[in-house]
Amino acid sequence: MQYREFGQLGFKTSVFGMGCMRLPQVETAEGRKVDEAEAIRMIRYALDHGVNYLDTAYGYHDGTSELIVGRALRDGYREKTKLATKLPLWRVETLADAERIFTEQLTKLQVETIDFYLLHAVKADRWRKVRELKILDFLEDLRKAGKIRYIGFSFHDHLSVFKEVIDAYPWDMCQIQLNILDEKVQAGVEGLRYAGAKGIPVVIMEPLKGGKLAQKIPADVLALWGSAPVKRSPVEWAFRWLYNFPEVAVILSGVSSMAQLEENIRIFAEARPHCMTAEEQNLVRQVINLYASKTKVPCTECGYCLPCPQGVAIPRIFRSYNEGSIFEQGAEAAKEYQKLIAKAHDASRCVACGACEQVCPQGIRIIEELKAADQALR
Repeated sequence: MQYREFGQLGFKTSVFGMGCMRLPQVETAEGRKVDEAEAIRMIRYALDHGVNYLDTAYGYHDGTSELIVGRALRDGYREKTKLATKLPLWRVETLADAERIFTEQLTKLQVETIDFYLLHAVKADRWRKVRELKILDFLEDLRKAGKIRYIGFSFHDHLSVFKEVIDAYPWDMCQIQLNILDEKVQAGVEGLRYAGAKGIPVVIMEPLKGGKLAQKIPADVLALWGSAPVKRSPVEWAFRWLYNFPEVAVILSGVSSMAQLEENIRIFAEARPHCMTAEEQNLVRQVINLYASKTKVPCTECGYCLPCPQGVAIPRIFRSYNEGSIFEQGAEAAKEYQKLIAKAHDASRCVACGACEQVCPQGIRIIEELKAADQALR
């Protein structure tokens, strides 16, 4: 296992951090639930094999992830890891809500102190709430009381918002979504480097884009990966591209089986910064370009087209349209589109008013593309 200095905090973390959002599940009479015994076995296996960063959250697995992590950390395992969990801002309307949730989390995790406490899924509106409710003051009080050690946030919005949040407070860390297909999505590579330049450790989530870079990979993409002199799986290439960045402190991987966990531990044995050759970087660029060539609409989901007067969920429609094409998963994309139809947010609601096209920074012919998407996704 490779380790990196976690900013200026005085300790090292494993480059591979175990995410506890996709723990192994089993079918029961009540539906799917976490296979608790296997999940605990996997968490302890990870810690026994050098992983020292665990990431969970209040809502993962319908609120059971923190409970399972807490049980896994008994018998001396708490001392083997840095523990991160998150405050679900969408459930917080008053400071009393934040206090109640935090107290519940301490109980579920069976710990006296949480190492990293993150504001979960910060976006512009939630950031306003954080400031209005003085939630950062609340977190500082928790730190003074010894209940948390470090303060951070996870992020899901545009780069400009990310920079605003980064600049507003002396964060101990931040967590962003990044993978080979999301270089310019949300915080992106620019956000990674922006935080890194300020000495803020960056933890990466969604390194495999929700598993899309590991499963059902198009044949031409597989062939391109296979052309490399050194044979690596698409998963290994995706991780390698990320840990090549020196600004990356930890890469979270949500493992659902012991086989995945063992494979990740093997891959991260080589997780060194600046490890990629020029030829390897060129190969990844070719793969990125190949995926990009399958994109139907050059939508960046900036949201300037919203709100649509007719309620059309323009960016979400284009996301389904693109992903159905890029990952050759038309059936899955159509299923997602049916949800928009059920809520009257589908493309058929468009009346061609043109308001969206006037503000689209990409110059997309949105009306025309919505018609094409509607036809393809139904």
